Amino acid sequence: MKIVVLTKGLKPKHRELIEKTSEKAGAEVCFAESENAFPSGFEDPDIIYGFGIETARTSKNLKWLCVPSAGVDYLMKPGSFANEDCILTNSAGAYGVSIAEHIIAVTLMMMRCLTEFHSETLQKTWGQPRAQKSLKDCRITVLGTGDIGSCFAKRAAAFEPESITGINRSGTCSEPAFDKVVKIGELENILPHTDLLVMSLPSTSETENILSRRRIGLLPEGAYIVNVGRGTAIDEDALADALDSGRIAGAALDVFRTEPLHFDSRLWNTKNLLITPHVAGNLTLDHTTDRNVEMFCEDLLNYAGGLKMKHVVDRKRGY
Repeated sequence: MKIVVLTKGLKPKHRELIEKTSEKAGAEVCFAESENAFPSGFEDPDIIYGFGIETARTSKNLKWLCVPSAGVDYLMKPGSFANEDCILTNSAGAYGVSIAEHIIAVTLMMMRCLTEFHSETLQKTWGQPRAQKSLKDCRITVLGTGDIGSCFAKRAAAFEPESITGINRSGTCSEPAFDKVVKIGELENILPHTDLLVMSLPSTSETENILSRRRIGLLPEGAYIVNVGRGTAIDEDALADALDSGRIAGAALDVFRTEPLHFDSRLWNTKNLLITPHVAGNLTLDHTTDRNVEMFCEDLLNYAGGLKMKHVVDRKRGY
């Protein structure tokens, strides 16, 4: 069994853990810079840990692809796998801490007018106090209660909001920070009572344009929106209209329908829109990388031992 690791940014401790785990699994492992630079003897690996997208598309021998990302929408297109029986696992569960902190950060930036104060100080202007909002007594709705949504709810609870409502397919969630969790069918009933809407949804046919123009219109005047899931979930033009009109107080988007965001996109000049270039997650925190590698190694031992793997993606559902 041959393994190629394409995941970048690994430290010596991560490589050592992968090597030791591979030895326990009875596998040979190598570390490569790209799919065009597989070392001799590893040209046709059984397992890839990393973004082996081209190999998955062309190799019928690839048995398992483990991607270090949570989202896998880029692998859901027909023809993504030459071997239709290839197992796909992702790293959902590794990014909750990083992305939850990002949500808290951008929310406070908007509510406390920090972007405006920062812009003034760059111009050497001593700004004046202005009206601000708070997470205290805020009605928070979290659309998507997986690892990211639950990690955020746990942290947001410390700010003493009025309520934290989770929305998902099942209407249940084990995270006690949620005051209640309802099924997706209740979304339109919840939106009018939402001061902060946090979205952490995968890209599927069910989530496409879930925050439509009509649903944006259901939010109360002065609401805030944060999206860290996928850009396809929001009608971007409708959001821009709501922001430019001032009806929505602010939005923070880390994800977009087209990435990188095109230079002539109207979003660059949309009022009260905080843009970040899909950086809420990534392997930029030690904690995230540690957990990411641990998850791969955990499933490698399961795979080698013929046990049930914990992080398998349902390719029909898309997550």
